[in-house]
Amino acid sequence: MKLEPQKPNYAIRVMVFKNGRILLGKNKSIYGGNYYSFPGGKLEYMESFEHCAKREVTEECGIELKNIAFHSVVNRIEVIENTSFHNVHITLTADWKSGEPKVLEPEKCDSWDWYELNSLPKPLFKNCEITLQNYTSGKKYFDITD
Repeated sequence: MKLEPQKPNYAIRVMVFKNGRILLGKNKSIYGGNYYSFPGGKLEYMESFEHCAKREVTEECGIELKNIAFHSVVNRIEVIENTSFHNVHITLTADWKSGEPKVLEPEKCDSWDWYELNSLPKPLFKNCEITLQNYTSGKKYFDITD
């Protein structure tokens, strides 16, 4: 297997809470198949984490956030179909402020819904699964050597 060198993909993911539930989208995976994940996306040049979180959540599902805070970092490499992906996900937590989640990028996402933490849909995107484990354990960092 040959792994082509690539630059890491830096993304902001947002765990949005409303009345004890968390927002997850059923995304159309670049790897094939569907998975559930938090809203978020690529961090742009010269952009703050908070601005990226607000921008991405507004672009993807049309809701507003409040009480945005850092949660954790996942630095992970995976190989899919002989291609390596190096993802660095910076996850923030936020509370829902206003708006109802809508699918605003139908080419990327099928649906948005609120879920109880003890009753999450499957399959979860692996980085989100790790982040949720970090959330319940209090861990702030997951590295490729973990």
